[in-house]
Amino acid sequence: MPTGACGINCDVCKLRLLGICSSCGSGKSLEAKRKLEAQKRIFGGNCTILACASLNQIAYCMRDCDLFPCENFTQVDYPFSRGFLAMQARRLREMPPAFDPHGHPVKVPPEYWDRPQNKDLNTLCNFTLANPHGSDGLTLHFLNEDILVDMKAKCIRCLRGKAWERTDDPLLELITLLYLDKVKSFHPLSKEMISKNDLKEFHFFVGKHDFNLEPLLERYGDDIDGFRQAAEFLGGERLEMADSAYRLLPFPRVPLYYLFWKGDDAEFGPQVSVLFDRSIEEYFSAAGIWGLVNRVTLALLRGRRS
Repeated sequence: MPTGACGINCDVCKLRLLGICSSCGSGKSLEAKRKLEAQKRIFGGNCTILACASLNQIAYCMRDCDLFPCENFTQVDYPFSRGFLAMQARRLREMPPAFDPHGHPVKVPPEYWDRPQNKDLNTLCNFTLANPHGSDGLTLHFLNEDILVDMKAKCIRCLRGKAWERTDDPLLELITLLYLDKVKSFHPLSKEMISKNDLKEFHFFVGKHDFNLEPLLERYGDDIDGFRQAAEFLGGERLEMADSAYRLLPFPRVPLYYLFWKGDDAEFGPQVSVLFDRSIEEYFSAAGIWGLVNRVTLALLRGRRS
């Protein structure tokens, strides 16, 4: 491909059209190996960015490397400015904006915070495996982190070191409140995996309401090891299914199963599917399931930055 591992798009460069320079290609490409050999022969050394990407089998640093922007970029003036790299580092630490199926920003209705306050806190904790936190809150484990549902301040907090910090994550806030509102009793796992087509409200998941899994295919379609690393970072349990499959726990009694197939370039491209335990509808409506899957998918995309 004409885009280099560093992110420079050689497709729009006149030097390539004139034959003065060729694309480095992705870190996994044959072009990268040829470029490194040419650099060594002509200049006596290599581009540290391309060499690192090739050595670590990173296709594109900006998309695929959890360490970007690393010192290979920040300690030199090429190919990006310090301002651009600072912007990348800052925005990669931010939680991406959340949108509903119609493209509107996710907003949590204030009355959603009133519902769990009308329930007995100890009973709610027993049903969800949460822990009471003072007289007006509870803590839950979400994927690989602890979250605090602060009912007094009406916000979600994440544990950062020893402090509970308020987080601006409306999708996490929404699915947490929906979970606490809908759970009415203890529901043991059925251990029966089902797809969205097996749900009572399967008709909901069509068109704009389908799960947004395309970014996962774009990120991990040719990087199954990267998918494994992201899933295991989030506390995923490996399953002997597909080419790579993991059981993730966004909430203690709500497993999601992500199945990844590498595909065959000659006939089939990579594919990803999400399965559920039969009990999922005891905890979430169709809209809640949509939000849950998209929030977990976002965590997989963020990888070790989550």
